[in-house]
Amino acid sequence: MILLNADSAPPYPWHTAFVTIGQRAHTPPTLEEVAARAGVSRATASRVLRGESNVSESARTSVLEAARAISYTPNRAARSLVTGRSDSVGFLVDETEERMFADPFFLGMLRSAQVAVAAAGLQLVFTVTSGAEDHRRFVEYAAGGHVDGVLLLSLHGRRKLPQQLEALGVPTVLSGRPLTGRRTLYYVDADNVGGGQLATEHLLNSGRKVVATVTGPQDMCAGQDRLIGYRKAVEAAGAQVDQSLIVDAEFTQESGYTATRQLLEDRPDVDAIFAASDLTAMGAIRAIERSGRRVLDDVAVIGFDDIGEAALMQPALTTIRQPIADLGATMSRRLLERIAGGEPPKTTILPVELIQRETA
Repeated sequence: MILLNADSAPPYPWHTAFVTIGQRAHTPPTLEEVAARAGVSRATASRVLRGESNVSESARTSVLEAARAISYTPNRAARSLVTGRSDSVGFLVDETEERMFADPFFLGMLRSAQVAVAAAGLQLVFTVTSGAEDHRRFVEYAAGGHVDGVLLLSLHGRRKLPQQLEALGVPTVLSGRPLTGRRTLYYVDADNVGGGQLATEHLLNSGRKVVATVTGPQDMCAGQDRLIGYRKAVEAAGAQVDQSLIVDAEFTQESGYTATRQLLEDRPDVDAIFAASDLTAMGAIRAIERSGRRVLDDVAVIGFDDIGEAALMQPALTTIRQPIADLGATMSRRLLERIAGGEPPKTTILPVELIQRETA
């Protein structure tokens, strides 16, 4: 995996060769050596290493074993001249670096995407962008033919970045429903509306009377859809949605804490909170405890995501689990299908589930 810093100028990865003085430079093994060691033709060895299926299993096994034995690595630059492809996929997170590395959701998505892309024999190029200038630089990078496709996460508002990439002929698959262009763009999402509804219904069905929500950012589909789910559950219970029980926040502990502290001051009768992410829920729990209230006994809390920390905190967090690994893997499969010339479904929605622990 390559880490591409969007602030570097020019925004292209580079390679530096280091040669130790007094030692001869090592000549890398060649495709001809692989073929000779495996006892097959050069063409057969090439087909195996390109992942083509029109070879026998015995030949495939022999070539792969030979390549491992002599540490053969395909010459990507030469291959690109022939195929017109970079054999690289962009993994682009539209956030600040601080936000990206603070949220386990992104790291989980990155891990699963890396596994899927590497299994296809491609390189993952990871970068973070947080504004118009970063977007421009990445579009220039993609236009230069340095990636065959892009996995795009955390798109805010009505930014046209995916449309720009598609216009360049760079297939793009988004994590989450885009707020504009969803009929033409490809995306993979969790059932955020269903998850918000499931969490709120659980709180109402457990006897809670005043159920509030600390939302996610409303310039993102996840924040909007989880709020829609909350509204649906409240209305299905025969009540009117009370705007004073809806407090906007970001997907961070800090904003969850600040929003919940204000909520409890304005509405001290709140006895349950659906927080739109686990990090937001962690901040909410801290605000509840600092207000002198007890989590669960006084105020129940449900989060969303089921990051690793959710099960480890005290008390363990009740949450809506979205399949983070499956989201990253499914996005990658859809993109690889498009790169290969296929037409996968434009929209894929994965199910979520309630994980009941100690906070609700």
